[in-house]
Amino acid sequence: MTESTDNKYTLYRRKVWLLYALITVVVMIFLATVVAQDNEERLFLSLMAAAAAYVFRPSERTIERYVLRLFGVSPPPKQDTDN
Repeated sequence: MTESTDNKYTLYRRKVWLLYALITVVVMIFLATVVAQDNEERLFLSLMAAAAAYVFRPSERTIERYVLRLFGVSPPPKQDTDN
């Protein structure tokens, strides 16, 4: 692949990660404002939502699938580093 195609794929990967982060923030805000009933629950739900998003973050394979599904760009072929 050419440099521009690799750069496009990298840009689209970043967009997928940004989408994941935005969804996480929206869930945290929803839990802290709508579900929580007092300050202790607000703190707990916002921290636990962030921790769960980190623990259950998508793998590289999942990110590749979403880039292909959303933007139609396949990942660049793996470069063999052995000579």
